[in-house]
Amino acid sequence: MASFYIENLGCSKNQVDAELMAASLKNHGWQYSPDAPQAADIIIINTCGFIKSAQKEAVDTILNTRKQFPHKKIIAAGCLAQRWPQELSKLIPEIDSVFSSRIPQQISQAAAAALAGIEPVYTETEELPERHDFFGFKRSVYLKISDGCNHNCRFCAIPLIKGRLVSRPQHNVLKEAAKLLENGAFELNLIAQDLASYGQDQGNQRGLIELLEALLAVKKPREEFWIRLLYLHPDNIPNELLQLMAAEPRILPYLDIPFQHASAQVLRKMGRRGTSQSYLALIENIRNTLPAAVIRSTFLTGHPGEGRAEFDELLRFQEAARLDWLGVFAWSREEGTAAARDKGALGARLNAPRAERRRQIIAEQQEPITRERMRRFIGQTLTALIEEPVSGEHCAIGRAYLHAPEVDGNIVVHTTSENHKMLMSGTVVEVKITGSSGFDLLGSAEP
Repeated sequence: MASFYIENLGCSKNQVDAELMAASLKNHGWQYSPDAPQAADIIIINTCGFIKSAQKEAVDTILNTRKQFPHKKIIAAGCLAQRWPQELSKLIPEIDSVFSSRIPQQISQAAAAALAGIEPVYTETEELPERHDFFGFKRSVYLKISDGCNHNCRFCAIPLIKGRLVSRPQHNVLKEAAKLLENGAFELNLIAQDLASYGQDQGNQRGLIELLEALLAVKKPREEFWIRLLYLHPDNIPNELLQLMAAEPRILPYLDIPFQHASAQVLRKMGRRGTSQSYLALIENIRNTLPAAVIRSTFLTGHPGEGRAEFDELLRFQEAARLDWLGVFAWSREEGTAAARDKGALGARLNAPRAERRRQIIAEQQEPITRERMRRFIGQTLTALIEEPVSGEHCAIGRAYLHAPEVDGNIVVHTTSENHKMLMSGTVVEVKITGSSGFDLLGSAEP
């Protein structure tokens, strides 16, 4: 029986694709070797190709894997393979096969072909295999509802990699969600390039609202589970969504909104419609509608057109917005994007060291803001999902609604020796927040 190993790189959407690949291969008789690449016949490297640093990581991983396992079959999958399907094997001869399909469950054909040393032939399939092997915590899973994007942001390579928006049929999403919940998931993290665009490729402007309403009906209203919305384009957030979130506690008041910038001039060069004023108004509306709202965002600094005045405007916006969580990146020229082709704008771009310095300034300015935002939870009682008990201690690491998996802080939850079983991995407990440490909260579990 042939065996496989998957090395997953990149974002949560890549993680779902890797889990689907594993499920498909197992359904076709392959044996999964999740922790031992040395025992596998084929090593699949699920690459990210979004920005240059991710591309470098993918190439380095391929080269290191070949050096470590000179006689294994190596398949490059994921974004890098989808973006450069023809060029990749020529540029990196260490690869045995390039899996460039955007349908991850077709990996079984590619793996069989790689093992036989022939070109793969794909057969179309719509049904997703049921996932049983997860790269993360099994009580918290990612549910991808669409792929691709229609926004055409000038800095972004996603449309080049994933193509135009394709929403999954609602009944398929509901079927997968029901199975994930049945198998023990507590937190469904909905992911897409833009969740709010769901269904719009099919002419349905209320697609996300209708999907959420249907998801809530998957379980009885009193049966608790979490729905977390990860990635909502700031130009595309309907007030009806906020109203639904306010009415339904199972949809967490957590919004991941990548503003990217605040200067209208830079935003136009990015292909976006917003302004500092419109984004601050959106934040105010969110917090008025959802007083407990937690907002995560990302900024992109150093984009062509960002002078000192535009950067200062971004810093003022950051201070005014008081975002709970913020990631910041320095712009890099991505081949094929509109920003990379704009010769006039490129002439005015920052050099890499200056862009990196601006990234550091934003990150340093955010630290006290996030600490301040976290301190407001002291004295509150929060529902927490326990992820990992601390060995030898009567405490555990958990997350509340304000913590997305992997990217935000945690809660260090303490209890007494008599109640230590409350903190088993996967349990859901009420935690009285007693303090904070850096970006993390401290609390005690309440019986």
